[in-house]
Amino acid sequence: MTTREFCSAEREGNVLIVTIKRPAQMNALHPPANAELAAVFDEFAADPSLWVAIITGEGERAFSAGNDLVYQASGKPITVPPSGFAGLTARFDLNKPVIAAVNGVAMGGGFEIALACDLIVASETAIFALPEPKVGLAALAGGLHRLPRQIGLKRAMGMILTGRRVSAAEGKELGFVNEVAAPAELLTVARKWAALVAECSPMSIRASKEAVLKGLDEPSLKDAIVNQRTYPSITAMFKSEDLIEGPLAFSQKRAPKWKGR
Repeated sequence: MTTREFCSAEREGNVLIVTIKRPAQMNALHPPANAELAAVFDEFAADPSLWVAIITGEGERAFSAGNDLVYQASGKPITVPPSGFAGLTARFDLNKPVIAAVNGVAMGGGFEIALACDLIVASETAIFALPEPKVGLAALAGGLHRLPRQIGLKRAMGMILTGRRVSAAEGKELGFVNEVAAPAELLTVARKWAALVAECSPMSIRASKEAVLKGLDEPSLKDAIVNQRTYPSITAMFKSEDLIEGPLAFSQKRAPKWKGR
């Protein structure tokens, strides 16, 4: 992976650890940081040997405070890559799982990054909010649409229309946080989730993620079930070597050796 100024990307086997590195700005993102993160996730999506990604923020204060309002107030041009905020919020074709390890404040666009991930592990100190209406904006990087889909309309409106702050514990109760961890154990817990995912066939994981997300866009349950066999990742799964390896390993009473193809 290329050395970058505003983020880092470190490979741990089949897992990629992505860290936002603007701690002095509470990991708020400006156009150069967005561009770097978009490039990182382009590489992640294209690399068949990378199966799961974890995204977190540097330091203990913030996962990401969202858009860098100080940068925006300076009058400099504000641009976002086609793949969205942090290169994730509009990346609708990514069939590999991404885990958010939320180490502190996740406000506005920072919360939208987490909502765009498939799993959220939160530090006990994490705080979530969509406070854009308090500064004359709206959470248009997916928050207004992902949050109601993930926790239900009334619960989401309770956050969206007030901009109120929600703790990690309440986030778990509401349903958008998978697990709450002690601050020192956050990445350990996120790695545990990544390892559990990586025990499964990456072909099956990609097929499952695509089926879930595309199925939610289908007009009915029947259409979701009938049409899923046409989804590219499911077609690829049925043609893969992993489809043979899984039952073979089971019959031989050994751990499967996934190839991801």
